[in-house]
Amino acid sequence: MTDTLYHFNLTLNNGQQTTLEPYQGKVLLIVNTASKCGFTPQYEGLQRLYSTYHAQGLVVLGFPCDQFGHQEPGSDEEIEQFCSLNFNVNFPLFQKIDVNGSQASPLYTFLKSEAPGVLGSKGIKWNFTKFLVDKNGKVIKRYAPTTKPADIITDIEALLAE
Repeated sequence: MTDTLYHFNLTLNNGQQTTLEPYQGKVLLIVNTASKCGFTPQYEGLQRLYSTYHAQGLVVLGFPCDQFGHQEPGSDEEIEQFCSLNFNVNFPLFQKIDVNGSQASPLYTFLKSEAPGVLGSKGIKWNFTKFLVDKNGKVIKRYAPTTKPADIITDIEALLAE
């Protein structure tokens, strides 16, 4: 396995095939999202981070997931409309994925192995788990769903300054 995440095949929300290669040299905040979750208002904070720091090299990547309490039941189109209408989201959204289990996205398998959770747990516990990745593709830190986007600013600014 490679030590970066740029080679994984992914599908954007609009169906376009891609990898994370276009984001090499950027600081990434990768988040599994849901539209009907108690943490859904974090979309606002994620968009604020993206708007504030995108010009300096931050990219927020949203990966909708319906594995936690069926809180992301919509189609990819419905998810995009919800995010745009309710939170003015314009950071990249990808097609709905699994983050745990046998059908988990290889990207998330990689993220979980690079930045285990509390006590070394690998599984994603809930929606809005966040992974911060440096400009070289190294996974720096995992944040719990309860961590607000604004609470990550210091870590983001440190990576942007490198």
